[in-house]
Amino acid sequence: MKNLLFLSIAIILFSCQQSTKSSGEETSTDSLRYENEVHLRNVRQLTWGGNNAEAYWSFDGKSLVFQSDFADWGVECDQIFTLEINSVEKGKRPPMVSTGLGRTTCAYFLPGDSLIVYGSTHLADSLCPPTPSRSTGKYVWPIYEGYDIFTADLNGKIVNQLTTEEGYDAEATVSPNGDRIIFTSTRSGDLELYTMNLDGSDVVQITDELGYDGGAFFSPDGSKIVWRASRPQTEEEITEYKDLLDQGLVQPTEMELYIANADGTEAKKITSLGNANWAPFFTPGGDKILFSSNHASERGFPFNLFLINIDGSGLEQVTFDDTFDSFPMFSPDGKYLVWASNRNNGGTRDTNLFVAEWVD
Repeated sequence: MKNLLFLSIAIILFSCQQSTKSSGEETSTDSLRYENEVHLRNVRQLTWGGNNAEAYWSFDGKSLVFQSDFADWGVECDQIFTLEINSVEKGKRPPMVSTGLGRTTCAYFLPGDSLIVYGSTHLADSLCPPTPSRSTGKYVWPIYEGYDIFTADLNGKIVNQLTTEEGYDAEATVSPNGDRIIFTSTRSGDLELYTMNLDGSDVVQITDELGYDGGAFFSPDGSKIVWRASRPQTEEEITEYKDLLDQGLVQPTEMELYIANADGTEAKKITSLGNANWAPFFTPGGDKILFSSNHASERGFPFNLFLINIDGSGLEQVTFDDTFDSFPMFSPDGKYLVWASNRNNGGTRDTNLFVAEWVD
C-alpha cells in the first residue's frame, strides 16, 4: 500500500538520524543534493511541513498531484493537492482537490490533465479511519475496506466512482498511453492487481499469487508494468499473512519487485535483496527501474533510491540520505525527477517533496 502511514513510522525512527545538511532551509543551488548523488542536479524543495508524498506528474509536465497530512493546511489525515511546478510559494497552501473527508491515497492525472483519479474512504466514513495499533510490536499497513477509486476535476468535484466492489480498491495509476488504469483490490480475497478502462469498465485481474501485489506503474510505452509484492512461502508465513489480511492489515517489511507485460503475462521477479523494496518506477528509456529500498539497513532505515536493470542486474545507489527517500517519478519528458525525502527538515519528522534535473 502506498500511503503516508509508512512515512509516519519511518519518520519517528529517522528523526534522530539527520544528515548534517538537514538545516531546514535551502541556502544555495544544489545545497540539497548529497555527495555522490551524481544523477541529481539543481535540487529544489517543493513543500515545507507535514508528510507529503506520492507526487505524480501531469501529462504536460507542468503540475504535480500528491497527498499530504499537513495540519497547517487544515487536514487531519491524507488529502490530495495539486501543485504547479514553477509556481511554488513557501507558506502557501496549494489547491486541495479531494473532498476533505475520510482518508485519500494515490492520486494520478488522467489524459488532458483536467481530471485526476484517486482512492478515498469518504463514502464509508467522513472521518479519518483509525491507524492500526502497534501493541503487537509488528509494523503493519491498514487495508481499509472503505477505499474506492474516484475521478474528480481540479476543483475537487467528484466526476465518477470507478469501483463499487466490497473491500479495498486503491493504488490506481494510469498508463502513459492514456487507455488503462492499474490498481490493487481485495475483491478476490487477496491483494491482487487489476486493470480497467478510464471509466471503470472492462476490469481484468492480472495477478493471482498469494501475497500483497501493489504499487504498480506502467512503462513509458505502456507495454510493461512494475510493482512490489510479498510472497509468503512457509506455512507460518502464509498463516500470518492471511490472519493479518482478515484484520484488514498487511506487513510490508519483506517485499521484492516484479515486472510483467501490461496484461500480467511473463511476470518475473527482478530483486532478491531482502527487507522492503518498493515504490518502483521505470526510467525514461524503459530499461531500468528506480525504486526505494532499505535492503542494506539493519534497523529498518535508511531508505534510499536505487537503480536496477529490468533483468535484475546492475544495482546502483542513487540517493545517499541518512533517513528516507522514496516515491520517485520521472517527468513525462524524462528531464526531471520528483520524490519524497526527510532531507532538510531541520530535525523534525517532516517528509517533503523535492524535484531535480535527472542526469544519466
